[in-house]
Amino acid sequence: MRRGLLACLATLLLAGCVSAPPRNPLAVWVPSKNYNARQPTLIVLHYTQEADVREALHTLRTHNAGGPVSAHYLIGKDGTIYQLVAERDRAWHAGPSFWDGEFDVNSRSIGIELDNDGNEPFAQPQIDALLRLLADITSRLGIPRTAIVGHADVAPSRKDDPGV
Repeated sequence: MRRGLLACLATLLLAGCVSAPPRNPLAVWVPSKNYNARQPTLIVLHYTQEADVREALHTLRTHNAGGPVSAHYLIGKDGTIYQLVAERDRAWHAGPSFWDGEFDVNSRSIGIELDNDGNEPFAQPQIDALLRLLADITSRLGIPRTAIVGHADVAPSRKDDPGV
């Protein structure tokens, strides 16, 4: 009995050492399989152009008409922050883009999607959550606030999000 208890205790202790993907405590973890590893130095803001957050979560976790797409975070109109990809991993959100001499923006950025169809004002709870998340990410990862850009900034000929 004592050996079984010790073996069980040892298993529990070892299980605690297994590393899980880094998750932001401000967000609900809803993982996407669409990513690979990299070091972020830039934050790119987007809007989803979807009807609602449920539809956006589906798109960001599967495929859209152009293939797989993802983002690190999605912020709902109610201010809920969803994390889909770990910050250390490369999400697929910027597409063909360019910033500060680099063509592969996905490899150096964190993508944040805002639940918005592109034609409506952003909800105040959503903006409050975005500001909280940006303060958290920039301070933890040492990303300067001047390195927060819109999708339109990195892909001006094809994107206008996150809009005015």
